[in-house]
Amino acid sequence: MERRDFVKTMAAGAALGIITQDTQAVGIHNSSEKTDVTDRNDRAYWCDLMYRMAEPVLSAMAKGELRKRMSVEVSPSWDGRDKSVTYMECFGRLMSGLAPWLSLPDDETQEGKQRKQLREWALQSYAHSVDPKSPDYLLWHSEGQPLVDSAFFSNALIRAPKQLWEPQDKVTKERIISELKQLRRVKPPYSNWLLFAAMNEAFFKSVGESYDPMRVDLSIRKMNEWYAGDGWYMDGERFHYDYYNSFVIQPMLLEILEVFSEQSESEKKAYNQALKRIQRYSEQLERMISPEGTFPPFGRSLTYRTGAFQPLSLLAWKKLLPEKLSEGQVRSALTAVQKRIFTNPTNFNAEGFLTIGFAGKQPELGDSYSNNGSMYLTSECFLALGLPATDSFWTAPAADWTAKKAFANDKFPKDYAVNY
Repeated sequence: MERRDFVKTMAAGAALGIITQDTQAVGIHNSSEKTDVTDRNDRAYWCDLMYRMAEPVLSAMAKGELRKRMSVEVSPSWDGRDKSVTYMECFGRLMSGLAPWLSLPDDETQEGKQRKQLREWALQSYAHSVDPKSPDYLLWHSEGQPLVDSAFFSNALIRAPKQLWEPQDKVTKERIISELKQLRRVKPPYSNWLLFAAMNEAFFKSVGESYDPMRVDLSIRKMNEWYAGDGWYMDGERFHYDYYNSFVIQPMLLEILEVFSEQSESEKKAYNQALKRIQRYSEQLERMISPEGTFPPFGRSLTYRTGAFQPLSLLAWKKLLPEKLSEGQVRSALTAVQKRIFTNPTNFNAEGFLTIGFAGKQPELGDSYSNNGSMYLTSECFLALGLPATDSFWTAPAADWTAKKAFANDKFPKDYAVNY
């Protein structure tokens, strides 16, 4: 990074209160420094970080200029697929995590103004995404990967229908339906990919469009077959020790079943079962957060950063956290994680887009399918922003999370396996 770009990046980080004074002075990140580097409240920190992540993407795409402004970065082991899939991954994943925040009503606060601007840009971006004449028309008709990111694209519409779907003009709505339906051409492998196909069908159901029940039923049946116990699903016939239960499996399964839960008693029963499982998994996730806000760096797609905690944020947003986890401790734990990861200024490049890495730019950690658009799955940790500032999740006193209590020699609950 050239000196002028470094200064620009450091200044942007300092404005958000996410870079320490020592880091600004010497120009390097020291992992031993304190991570609680701002005295601003947790919600303001989340909002500023989410806005910083979303603004470069949506301000460009709203004008049909995302391809023009966002340089593509791929991992050293890139598998050779069409690199323009980067833009579809970037937009779909960002919108999935951003949607709940945009569902809040307008107000005259600084946060409210940020939300309103992002929502206006998002609506324009959705129009560009499906307009064949737009420079930012997404990669709908090439490769199999678009099926993956179409599910994040449609999940966002499920999460904020009144703000992101209903205001769209008739032509844009028809184009969205058409593009999602033509992706039925992609034959998903027997893995978490089944949920991508099912999520699109759930979206059709949610907007009164015809859907394919077989795609939904197959996905639900296979996920239940692959349940390994104690809150964990296998990803196919074999168990993978990674965060895909967080990135895809648990959240998508729950939200797909939520759409269909009123259809019959069997779907409602399946939803309740999935809810118990994700609650149990979330209890384990919370225990993975160290007293310092770090978490174990294991498994594939580690560069999705704080997306590993999507289930905790999802359950917080839906007011479904397990009884063992208080809102104050979950908020405090997730804030600590965000600060620990995003203190490093190299998480963003000079243009403001996310880089490939975990706790900073570390392109060698990218997988064969990793590009800088993939990284926007980290936005899934921000789902709790869909709760208003007055909600108890934000107003509850800060509380220590399990590992912080454990290593401070405070009382903390023991943990035992549970099977649903």
